[in-house]
Amino acid sequence: MNVRQDFLLNPEYTHLNHGSFGACPKSIFEDYQKWQLALERDPVDFFVNKGNEQLERSKEAMAKFMGCEADNLVFTMNPSYAINIVAKSLVMKPGDEILSTNHEYGAMDRIWKYYCEKAGARYIQQEIPIPLKSKEEFIASFWKGYSKHTKAIFISQITSMTALIFPVKEICQRAKELGLLTIVDGAHVPGHIPLNLSELDADIYTGACHKWMLTPKGCSFLYAHPSIQNNFDPLLISWGYDADVPGKSKFLDYHQLQGTRDYSAFLTIPAALEFFRSRNWERVKRNARQMILDNYQRLCDIFGDGPICPVTDEFLGQMCSVPLPIADPMELKVILFDEYKIEIPVFKMHDQVFIRLSTQGYVTQTDVDYLVTALTEIRDSGRLTMLS
Repeated sequence: MNVRQDFLLNPEYTHLNHGSFGACPKSIFEDYQKWQLALERDPVDFFVNKGNEQLERSKEAMAKFMGCEADNLVFTMNPSYAINIVAKSLVMKPGDEILSTNHEYGAMDRIWKYYCEKAGARYIQQEIPIPLKSKEEFIASFWKGYSKHTKAIFISQITSMTALIFPVKEICQRAKELGLLTIVDGAHVPGHIPLNLSELDADIYTGACHKWMLTPKGCSFLYAHPSIQNNFDPLLISWGYDADVPGKSKFLDYHQLQGTRDYSAFLTIPAALEFFRSRNWERVKRNARQMILDNYQRLCDIFGDGPICPVTDEFLGQMCSVPLPIADPMELKVILFDEYKIEIPVFKMHDQVFIRLSTQGYVTQTDVDYLVTALTEIRDSGRLTMLS
């Protein structure tokens, strides 16, 4: 079932880049505007009463969706904000190490490098070779970065640039055995692949709702296990610090009460979940995921480089990254956008260029066929600077 008519996307473009910023359906966007209007009509009542009531309702819905308690999460603008809360408060001594991978999102790399440098600690970006052959190979590669100085792990459940699903549950289990703090970047996970935070048992988890959960932009969350919630200082000092009327926990007071701001996007979680229900979204996701499995090898064949992982749903969701033997990613991106009106990311990670396809419910096989045609024509035109 194609649900293109439900979305607000510009019909003049073929949108194959859901992974970057998501796309919000009309009904969820209308719910968002409803809350914004309620705020402007009765701002005092909204901030003192109705908004807080709806925020709790939204948190309860989100918590049930992710298998955790509502009091263990707070909404944030984005995952970068959430990880800043964690990294700024994490006590690190000179020589301590944060173990991660060389596939992490660039903004997250910058956060950890900044705070590690301030503390004299090290951010270890352990190399995960590609093509990735198996889950066991990944796990073995990751733990080569462990040392007696490792204090915590930071890892993506689904990577942004290489679009790979990492075996985070197994990594968290081993990290717990080693006494390490476990911090997971799940920006691409909610609404994309199943998530149960109680089963995953990570100490800290952040995810974006404005990507695959289809909410308006600026809706994400930070989850923290109750045993460590008091370890994190507020990123912004406001009414929640030394609160006149303390709430349920310092964690909620510190990170939820931040002065006047429009948090209408946070309130759309129930509308997003209702949209999923009304559109039989599990079937939509299965079809979109199958589209990736059916087309990944085909896309790789255009330029002759193979897939970067086995073509199975163990490693692939509704995204795949195709390696390209070209020198300048912007050459291809500009041609695709200007001449073919295809919106899709082309980027360089380390020394490798990738193009990343996202298949959301509004993407059809015809759209993917059009991308294949465009890439083939561009390849044959000789306009790209190829690697020798």
